Amino acid sequence: MNYFAHLCLAKQTPESLIGNLLGDFMRGVDRRTLLPAISRGLENHIQVDRFTDTHPLIRELKELFDPDCKRFAGIALDIYFDHLLIKHWARLEARKLNKVNELLYSTLSDNLHLMPSERMRTVSSRMISGRWFDAYAHQHNALEAVRRAATRIRFANSFDRACNELLKNQNDIESAFLTFYPELAAHVQNQGIEADT
Repeated sequence: MNYFAHLCLAKQTPESLIGNLLGDFMRGVDRRTLLPAISRGLENHIQVDRFTDTHPLIRELKELFDPDCKRFAGIALDIYFDHLLIKHWARLEARKLNKVNELLYSTLSDNLHLMPSERMRTVSSRMISGRWFDAYAHQHNALEAVRRAATRIRFANSFDRACNELLKNQNDIESAFLTFYPELAAHVQNQGIEADT
C-alpha cells in the first residue's frame, strides 16, 4: 500500500499518522529514538506491508505483469491502489473523503517537526502543497506518480512500462483490490497494534 492507504489505516492522531507514514522513510532513522506512539504506528505500517505482500490476490496480480517489469509490480500496484481507494471510497469507508483529506493535510503540516527524517519532511511538504490525495482521484495522476517513481531508480530498468501493465490489467486489478482492501482493514483492526494508543 502507498502513502494514502497507510494514512487511512492509521489512527487519526499525529503520532500514528507519522508512524504509519514513516515506514517509507526509515533510512538513517534510529527506531530507538522514536516516541512510543510513533513506533507503534511504524509497526502498523510494517504489518500492513507484510499482509499485502503475502496476500494471494496481490501475488496473482503481480503475475499479470510483463516479466521485464514484474520486479516493480508491487510498487506500481501500491501507488495505483491509492487511486482505487479514493475512487471507491464511499463503498469502502464510512468517513467523508474531503474531511479525511483535510485532516491529513493539516495534521501532517502541523507536525512536520515530529518527523524524524529530512526526506520525510520534504516529501510530506510536497504531498500537502500538491494535495496529492485529491490528485490521485484521477487515474492519469496516479499513473504519473508511477512514472515519477520509475525515474528515481538508479539503474537501467523497465519500470516505466508498469503503467501499460496497470492499464492493460485494470479490470482485474480493480476487482482484486475491492476484495483485498476490506480484508486488509479487518486485519489491521484484528491485530490491534495501535489499539491502546
